[in-house]
Amino acid sequence: MNIRNYNIYFNTHTISGIIICVLLYVIFFAGSFSFFRDEISAWQKGTSYTAYKIDGKSYDKLLDSLSREINLQGRDIAFYLYQGGARSYVNVSASVDSVVNKQSLAKSKSAENKKAKGRRGGGDTKYFNYDFVTKETGEYSKSYDLAEFLYRLHFLAQLNEVPIRVGIAPFGYLISGITAFIFLFALITGLLLHWDKIVSNFFIFRPFSKWKTVWTDMHTALGVIGFPFQFLYAVTGIFLIINAVLALPFGKLLYNGDTDKMYEDLGYSRILKYEYTYSPLQHIQPISEYIAMANQKWPDAHIHRLFIKNYGDENMHILMELDPRFTKNFSGSGILNVRAADGVVVLSKSPDSDQTYIDTIKSLIYRLHYGDYGGYPLKIVYFLLGIMGCLVIASGILIWLVARDKNNVLPRKRKFNSWMANFFMAICLSMFPVTAFTFIVVKWSGQADQTFIYHVFFWSWLGLSWFYTLRKSIKRTNLETLLIGSILSLTLPVVNGFVSNNWIWNTVNSQYIDIMMVDALWILIGVVGLIAYTRSRVFFSQKPM
Repeated sequence: MNIRNYNIYFNTHTISGIIICVLLYVIFFAGSFSFFRDEISAWQKGTSYTAYKIDGKSYDKLLDSLSREINLQGRDIAFYLYQGGARSYVNVSASVDSVVNKQSLAKSKSAENKKAKGRRGGGDTKYFNYDFVTKETGEYSKSYDLAEFLYRLHFLAQLNEVPIRVGIAPFGYLISGITAFIFLFALITGLLLHWDKIVSNFFIFRPFSKWKTVWTDMHTALGVIGFPFQFLYAVTGIFLIINAVLALPFGKLLYNGDTDKMYEDLGYSRILKYEYTYSPLQHIQPISEYIAMANQKWPDAHIHRLFIKNYGDENMHILMELDPRFTKNFSGSGILNVRAADGVVVLSKSPDSDQTYIDTIKSLIYRLHYGDYGGYPLKIVYFLLGIMGCLVIASGILIWLVARDKNNVLPRKRKFNSWMANFFMAICLSMFPVTAFTFIVVKWSGQADQTFIYHVFFWSWLGLSWFYTLRKSIKRTNLETLLIGSILSLTLPVVNGFVSNNWIWNTVNSQYIDIMMVDALWILIGVVGLIAYTRSRVFFSQKPM
C-alpha cells in the first residue's frame, strides 16, 4: 500500500472512530445485554415465561374486562405481542361511532385521558401493557423494566427526551443513525488500513512492548476477529434506523406524503381502513377461534401482531400477522384477515411460502440483528462478540491517546488529549459497575418504574464518570471498575435469591430457564471480571501507565 492511501485510511479511520467511540461503546454494551431482553424481564419480575403457551381465551377475557370499563363499539384494538406472546402492548383507539365517542368523551375528563388524547391524537384512547401470565395490566411507564431500558438504550432512545428538535426524526434516533453510518465507514477504512498485513498481524500480540504496541495489537486482533459481526451490525443497524428515522422524509418525497402506502409497500403494515356501517354485529365470535384458525393453518408459525378493526360492527375484521419459527423457515411473513360477520377469509398469506423479496430481506435483517434464530448458544456467542466490540473501542481510545502523548506535541494539546481520553474511558468503563448496581437496586426495590430506573442508572453513571475523570488515571479506572463490577455481578444472584427465592438451584429444578440464564450470565461475568482484574493488576504493575 502506498503511503498516500495509508495516510488517508489511517486519518479517516482514527477521526471517525474517536468521534463516535463513546456512543458506539454504549450501543454495543447495552445491545449485548439486549440479546437477553426476555430473560432480563422475567428475572426482574420473578416470573418465568419459558413454559407459557398462547391461550386464545386470554384475549377474550381481556376484552371482556375492557368492555366493563369502556364501550368497545367501533374501536380498533391492536395487540403487539412480545416475550413469546406472553406479554403485549395493547392500543385501543377512540370509537369511530360518533354516538359512542360523544358519550365516552363526556365521561373522560381525567388528566390521564387528556394526556392520552394529546399523545394519541383524539378520543378516550387506551394504551397499556398486559401480562397474559400474571394477568396484570399497567401503563407503559409503570410496566417499564430493565429489559426495556437496555433495549432502548442500545439505540439511544432515551436521548429523544432531550428538548432538541431536528425536524426529520427524534433526536436519539437521529444520533444513533449517524453513529451507525460513521461506524460502517470506520470499519471499512480499518479493514483497508490493515489489509496488507491482516494475516500476519492476526497472530501477533506483544504484551511486554510499549503501550502503543500493546493497544494496537489488541485493537487489530480483536477487530479482525469481530469484523464480520461488527459489519453485520453496522449494516442491519443502518437499515433499522433508516426505517425509523428517514421513513417520513422519504414518504413525503416518493409517496407525496402517503406514508400508509409506503409502509404497506415495505411490508410493515397494511391499509386497514374499513368503513364503519353503524350496524351492530349480532354475535361476536370469540377471538380465540380466529387464533385457533391461524394456528391450524400454520402450526409452525406464531402471531406477533393482532388487530381488531371496527369492533362490534358488521364490518368488523380480525387481522393477524405471523412469523415463521426459525427452525422451519428462516425468513418470511404471514397474514390472515377474516371478516367477523360471516367468517370469510379476506386475505391469507402463508408465512412459509408466497414470500416477496421485501418479506425475505426484511425478515433476514431482523433475524440477523436480533439473534433470535439459534437459541441460547447463539445469544451467548452474540453477547461475547458484542463485549469484544467494546474492547476494540476502548483499545482504540488508548491507541489514540498514546499516539499523541509525545514530546513534540504542545503541552496544552497533550493535556487536552489526556483529559479527553480519561473522560471517554471513564464513561465507557463505568457502564459495567453501574449496570450491575442498577440490576441490584431495581430487584431489591421491587416497585421500579421508568423514572426509578432512569434515576438509578443515569445519576450513578454520571457520578462515577466524573469521579474517574477527575482522578485522571486510566489504570485505576480500569482496575477499579473491573473489581467493583465483578463483585456486584457475583452479588446479584444472591440478591435475586433473597428477594424472589429464585436461587439458581431453585430455578434449575423448576426449569425456569429464562431466570436462571440471567443469574448464570452475571456469575460468568463476575468470574471473568475477577480473573481480568487479577491479570490486569499484574500486567499494569509490570508496565506502569
